[in-house]
Amino acid sequence: MVQLKKKLSAQRRVKSIPPIAGAVEMPETDILVITSDGVRIPAHSKILASATPVLENIIETPQKHRSTAAKKISIPGVPYDAVAAFIQFLYSSKCTEEDMEKYGIHLLALSHVYSVPQLKQKCTTGLAKRVNVENVVDVLQLARLCDAPDLSLKCMKLLSNDFKTVEKTEGWKFVQNHDPYLELEILQFIDEAEKRKKRAMRHRKEQSLYMHLSEAMDCLEHICSEGCTSVGPYDMDVTKHKGPCGKFSVCQGIQHLIKHFGACKKRVNGGCSRCNRMWQLFKLHSSMCDQPDECRVPLCRQFKLKAQQNRRGNDTRWKLLVRKVVSAKAMSSLSLTKREPRIAMDNRGVKL
Repeated sequence: MVQLKKKLSAQRRVKSIPPIAGAVEMPETDILVITSDGVRIPAHSKILASATPVLENIIETPQKHRSTAAKKISIPGVPYDAVAAFIQFLYSSKCTEEDMEKYGIHLLALSHVYSVPQLKQKCTTGLAKRVNVENVVDVLQLARLCDAPDLSLKCMKLLSNDFKTVEKTEGWKFVQNHDPYLELEILQFIDEAEKRKKRAMRHRKEQSLYMHLSEAMDCLEHICSEGCTSVGPYDMDVTKHKGPCGKFSVCQGIQHLIKHFGACKKRVNGGCSRCNRMWQLFKLHSSMCDQPDECRVPLCRQFKLKAQQNRRGNDTRWKLLVRKVVSAKAMSSLSLTKREPRIAMDNRGVKL
């Protein structure tokens, strides 16, 4: 009587479910997948073996005390529904969004343990879309264990961008108490990310300066050769013909500097900062100009001759500045060329 009660109790704990979806018209199942909570999932050994080399090895390995009953494979550590979704994927190569939402973490672990790369890729992509500040630490730990570098990097970036919120979560507190190596790695990544941001910001500021100097060179040549609003060549009356140019905000500043430079009494002694700035612009133009004999910018030829005489003493930093401004000018010209609309031409070169 006691043995009968134990047998009936065991039957209630171990639930048997119908064969997996998609196996209705297939041969009779010959293997049982046993989950942690005792649920048995009937399946076909050939399908499981063809889908994953790990299960193939388990199925082909002789089992001790094997009876005539169906073979059994145990998949512990994950909920029954996650195992069912995993087996369903082995049959159909499909995973629903609902399964990914509920069991994505478990499916990633199963795909890694049982070497199912197609499912692993789906899980990596799906979890990357669903990771947030609350689960990012758990997902990061799993991604490291499952060798998922893309997902790991996604988690690291989220940690770096919103670390103040993440450090209040239970996941981060667990890492602090139980995984100091991961904590150190995360903090180092955040520190490197901050350094990269500072370098990028500094680079943008430098590029903005070089671009501004490139525009100043264009405006200086434009003023000295064509004239603009109130300043121009000595043989041209700009007030009668010239209006604001396309870069008038920069050009106006250069005109004010030129007017001040021509009238300032401190210029000779080098006591005026605005005049010194104008000297630097003249020198920069001369360093970039390739036609000093024909150039109408003041002092261009003089600066060029002086630079040739003092070639050995040229400042390396000044040369670097010139190269950067020339590069910025070339990039500006290239971007303008790309923005200009193409004009249709016929075979004779005539606009259509």
